[in-house]
Amino acid sequence: MAKRAISVTLDADNLTWLKGRAPAAGLRSVSELLDQLVTAARASGHVGPSRSVVGTIDLDAGDPWLEAGDKAVRMLFDASLGRPLMVKESAPASAARTRKRARRG
Repeated sequence: MAKRAISVTLDADNLTWLKGRAPAAGLRSVSELLDQLVTAARASGHVGPSRSVVGTIDLDAGDPWLEAGDKAVRMLFDASLGRPLMVKESAPASAARTRKRARRG
């Protein structure tokens, strides 16, 4: 099927999310990701109002107001800092590759 260019206005946070998800999903562009999201939504056959998430989270009966939540999140965060992190440094740009290219997507 032929593709057509359109203009889409998105919230800045949603655009940032899409720009991060596209390469993480192995896609070349935000347009390709949007196309896949719409295709998947159409294929699901679900028509109607959004589904609710009410009742999908179980709260600890001993802490119904989540008063221990800060401590739990802090422990998870501290544990994540203890994991090794892979960092790659990019090579400095050579003089021949210093011209800027327009970004698409």
